[in-house]
Amino acid sequence: MTAAQRPRTVHELIGVLPDVPVLRDRCRALAALDVLMGGRSGSYFDYDSGWGPGTEAGLMDNGAGDEYAILFTPDGVFGRGFDHESSMSPYTNEDMALWPGLVDTLPEVFRPLLDDPAFCDDEVQVATVVFWRETHDTAWRAGPVEYAEYDDDGTGHLFHVLAAGTPEAYHAFAERYYARQLDLGAIRHVYALRPLTGDVVRALNPEADPTVVAGAVAATGYPVEGRPM
Repeated sequence: MTAAQRPRTVHELIGVLPDVPVLRDRCRALAALDVLMGGRSGSYFDYDSGWGPGTEAGLMDNGAGDEYAILFTPDGVFGRGFDHESSMSPYTNEDMALWPGLVDTLPEVFRPLLDDPAFCDDEVQVATVVFWRETHDTAWRAGPVEYAEYDDDGTGHLFHVLAAGTPEAYHAFAERYYARQLDLGAIRHVYALRPLTGDVVRALNPEADPTVVAGAVAATGYPVEGRPM
């Protein structure tokens, strides 16, 4: 997926997201790769298999004010993202409300998640992108958000690696972010959710302790050689 092909709005994003099991696997693979790469000052991509009762979370935080969370719940999937420089940020209006249409049609079952402290700044609900898929849905959904020519909800910036869903997309991102050449074959191995091996660990991060890495990767639910998924 080239820059020109990136989804630019939440409406374009929900048109390219895969079904729930595939999306969950992508989130796990990205989190595993982040562990393998060693990060900079924390996790860029993460996966929390114990976010809440019966709920797992695929996470992204670039450390500069932009982040997303995709919650895999018993009722379906709730996704939200925040681009702090977006013209659609609640901080751009006096009442600090979410952008019109963003959550107008959000199912009631997901509404309590908007008030989760992780997604609020004091009492301000913080989001510029919101999408969801209930367990009975056959497609991803989003609210009737309207955009002026200059409006940007941050979708392209936040979700381009996840939406592309390919080892090549992560490879291009990570070589820029970590400023070093990376083994595409090892990245493909992780994207395919093949059990993690010492060779793959060393290919992506020769300085990593394979035992420590294996434990951290296994915590995301990713399969590790010698450990059940």
